[in-house]
Amino acid sequence: MGSPSSVQPPRGKIGRIVAASLVGTTIEWYDFFLYGSAAALVFNTLFFPSSDPLVGTLLAFLTYAVGFAARPLGGVVFGHYGDKIGRKKLLVLSLLMMGGATFAMGLLPTHASIGVWAPILLTVLRLVQGFALGGEWGGAVLLVSEHGGDERRGFWASWPQSGAPGGNLLATGVLALLAAVQSDEAFLAWGWRIPFLLSGVLVMIGLWIRISVEESPVFLEAQRKSAAAAEQGVKEQAPVVQVFRKSWREVLLAIGTRFGENISYYILTAFLLVYVTVHLEMSKSEALNAVLIGSAVHFVTIPMWGALSDRWGRRPVTLIGAVGMAFWAFGFFALLDTRSFPVIVSAVTLGLLLHGAMYGPQAAFISEMFDTKVRYSGASMGSQLASIIGGALAPLIAVELLKDYESSVPISVYLCFASLVTAGTVWVAKETRGRDLAKDSVDASVPAAPAAPVKDSVPLGH
Repeated sequence: MGSPSSVQPPRGKIGRIVAASLVGTTIEWYDFFLYGSAAALVFNTLFFPSSDPLVGTLLAFLTYAVGFAARPLGGVVFGHYGDKIGRKKLLVLSLLMMGGATFAMGLLPTHASIGVWAPILLTVLRLVQGFALGGEWGGAVLLVSEHGGDERRGFWASWPQSGAPGGNLLATGVLALLAAVQSDEAFLAWGWRIPFLLSGVLVMIGLWIRISVEESPVFLEAQRKSAAAAEQGVKEQAPVVQVFRKSWREVLLAIGTRFGENISYYILTAFLLVYVTVHLEMSKSEALNAVLIGSAVHFVTIPMWGALSDRWGRRPVTLIGAVGMAFWAFGFFALLDTRSFPVIVSAVTLGLLLHGAMYGPQAAFISEMFDTKVRYSGASMGSQLASIIGGALAPLIAVELLKDYESSVPISVYLCFASLVTAGTVWVAKETRGRDLAKDSVDASVPAAPAAPVKDSVPLGH
């Protein structure tokens, strides 16, 4: 009889699990990205008034970065309890925390009403958002990865990844709609609050769906073994301690794998809004619509890249995206500078397509690096530490480079470097495709069992 990980679950069951993870993740990313879009478009005026638009934007993005700073702490806490009591319970909690913080943002008085307390309260709520999201990613991708069979794990696990562009699509779409039907004065006065208040309704929907799924069978089996060991007097260390003692190499690999992906995504989406509206002096609607169209393509192509990683392997597909992004870093801004809306849409869409090649296989790739007892902790720590040195700083660095040099070339160099870091990390990593997640302490020197014929593989270096 196969292990819980190797047996392919019924399509209906895995479909419900994927839907629950996708819907919940989309809502959480909607909440998180909504802040990023608002930071670029309105928060610089409402919460950080300044005579220099770029300075105000920089301050708004500082609170944007605070959310990222809280994510590793959320990853540690949620990871610890997720490895102890289960993935499902922690996913429900993260959704409630994120939705509550976002809804409260929609009720906040602005700087004009309460002065310095406005940005302080905004920062506190941003910390809650980041803490909740720090626990969301690991739990959502693990719930799907541990339910899915070995052969199609890349495809199934990539669906929660689509929650990122799905949430961005939803957030940008709502803002674009409001920008289209409202004057700038009305949008600044009250219209920006609508997307934040809408979060309350979305969370209730996500909560209803997420409660209905079952706990991971791989986790339940590991929990049974831990209970049996405890009865025999064996005392296990906390998951976080085990990660630092035995899996620190895998944490570093996870950070490197996410580094270029994280930076590229926030430059292609959040910083793009600043570049197009402030530097190129184009309308908010054009900037939002470009991200909207690109995110729609991104959403549907991420699972395609995940499925491709089941045939070719996680490393080859990720390398396609990383190396491609290193080159595209220079063409991207050249196309934006044309100030042509169709050209800008093409630039964003192609950039997000390359990003998807890094992002699609990532859920399965990182999940397969860790053993079940520490998988939530290890995957969360690796991914969220990368978010601090990658995504948190990317808009700040890009805005500062644009402010200092008044040119996109230094930003392109920065993006190229980040992509090459990911390419180098993936090049030295071992292929994980086909690993049985139910089997712990796999000898790293033994290659994973192939999930497809050899002729479908792409030969690479070690």
